[in-house]
Amino acid sequence: MEALGRLYNVAPIASGVAISLKECDGVTFVCTGSDTFSLTIATSFGGTYRAGSFFTPAWAPITSFYTATATDGTAVWTKSTIAAADNTGAVTGMVAVFLSSDALPDGYTYVKCTKGAAGLVTAITSDLAIQRSPVRLLKMSA
Repeated sequence: MEALGRLYNVAPIASGVAISLKECDGVTFVCTGSDTFSLTIATSFGGTYRAGSFFTPAWAPITSFYTATATDGTAVWTKSTIAAADNTGAVTGMVAVFLSSDALPDGYTYVKCTKGAAGLVTAITSDLAIQRSPVRLLKMSA
């Protein structure tokens, strides 16, 4: 079986797109550009997407991420550790942020990663609950 459908699914243009974490262990957002990337979550696809500050205590799932200075694979990844937040802060080049489905509050199953300005976002769900042929994968955003 191919890796697509067995290990992961991907949405290459995903800034501001609702990604379901119902059928996977987590999502990695790979983002490019000089920008800030923020996470919001909802209980349903069409629900109200909440920033971390909505919750008490604040929902702040990002404590580390990986950056690379080049987007073409010619630079190595470097780990960055930050104070817990729901966004990356200003980053340049490329950043990869993993969000475990376990990090979501009870009842929340959808997440959006949104660029601040001109960045690009790709969503890669991983450790799929049910492995399928790529043509039989469920929609990531529905």
